[in-house]
Formats: sequence, structure tokens, C-alpha cells
Amino acid sequence: MSNRFERYVAIGDSFTEGVGDDLPGGQVRGWADLVALGLAEASTAPVAYANLAVRGKLLGPIVADQLEPALAQSPDLVSICGGGNDLMRPRVEIPYVVDLLGVVVDRAIAQGAHVVMLSGANPSRHLPMGALIQRRGDLLADACRAAFTRPGVTLVDNWADRELEERRFWSADKLHLNARGHTRIAARVLDALDVPVPGEWGTDAEGQAPADDRVQGTAAYYREFVLPWIGRRLTGRSSGDGRPPKRPILEPVDLG
Repeated sequence: MSNRFERYVAIGDSFTEGVGDDLPGGQVRGWADLVALGLAEASTAPVAYANLAVRGKLLGPIVADQLEPALAQSPDLVSICGGGNDLMRPRVEIPYVVDLLGVVVDRAIAQGAHVVMLSGANPSRHLPMGALIQRRGDLLADACRAAFTRPGVTLVDNWADRELEERRFWSADKLHLNARGHTRIAARVLDALDVPVPGEWGTDAEGQAPADDRVQGTAAYYREFVLPWIGRRLTGRSSGDGRPPKRPILEPVDLG
């Protein structure tokens, strides 16, 4: 196995930005950064990587604001995961989400890029209103399997990964994956692309829930995570408002 991709651009929301996989200084890493690293390690040519994802974004703004800047950089590989924030809104139309994802796929393929389409990991068992998120996520995952099992697309179905639902893969807010979870996603993407997974990642390492775990339903959990989220929804704000993408242009992957 080897890597045939040299220009990788990722678009999406907090999942692709890497929220939950925290680095010193307030930066985040995440699965897309790790995929870029895996591509570079498996390539005999230099690999360049850009990440235009911004946390908190609905799929409409992802497509409107990120797709064309991504394609303008002539990538040979584009990854897209979006719609998770749409699922958490009071109303969501699954066909609308699937149609927008289809716009990304069609535009990228028309330009000659291969597309990695990811479904998000399933956080529903850890969240308030988890049953609603489960139902909506199942509908979206089923629709994506039907629509995007096609040439030019590699579908990475993280929603169906039951082991990934375990608490040890999730950060304290129970909505975003932690470093272990992001590493598992990256390994799944590389494996789907027939690119070797670096052995030192230890994706099958056992572990317990993080030491800073908050119990769902406690006052501390609601005060720290749920109430700020509700406040943003009521005022029409997003956690990504005013935040630029962390890696907006293709830059060489540093193998260090």
C-alpha cells in the first residue's frame, strides 16, 4: 500500500477542525491533520495539506464559504464531513443536508479530485436529547450510504462504528472526540484509502473515561457545556463566529 494523493484539502466543522484533540497553546490537531501526516509518511513525493474547517458551522455555510476556496487550490483529495450541527437544530431536513453534500461531491469530482465523505461519530448515548440525535443521525447515515456509495467517493461510515461510541473516545463535553477518538477516525480514513496506518498510533489501546469526566445531568456539566450552547442558539451565535480556518492554504506536511 502507498499514497497516491499529494494535495489534500479538508472542509467541515469542529469535527474536521480537530476540536477535542487539544494541543498546547490553545491549538487543536484532529483526525484530518493525522490523515495528512499518514499520507505524507506513505508518499515518495511531498504532500501538501490545507484545512478550512471551522467549528460550529452548519452545512450551508460550509458549502458556501469553504468549498470554492478549497477547490481553487486544485486538490487531488477533498474530505467533507458536515451536517452534525444541523442535526442539533430544532428542525432539520435530511434531504436538504444530503443535497448539499452532493454539491460538494459533484463539484470536487468534476474538478478531478477524489472525495472522502465521512459520517460523524455517534455521541447520542452521552448527550441530553440523545434519542433525538440518534434518530436523526440514523436517517442521515442511511441516506449518505445510499447516495455516496459511488465511483470517485470513499465513504467512511463512522456513525456505524459502535466501539467509537464508548466514553473513552470522547472529550469532557461528550460532543467532541478526544485525541484517542480522532486517532481512530484517522486510522479508518487511511485504511479506507489503502494507505498504511502508522503503527505507533496505537489505535486499539485500551483506556478508561478521561479523569475530568463530568456526569451527564449534573449541574456542573450543564453549567459548563449545555447552557453556553443554548445561549448561542438563542442569540443566533456560533462558536466559530469570527474564527478563521487554522490552515487555509496548502502547505507542505512537516514530517518533523
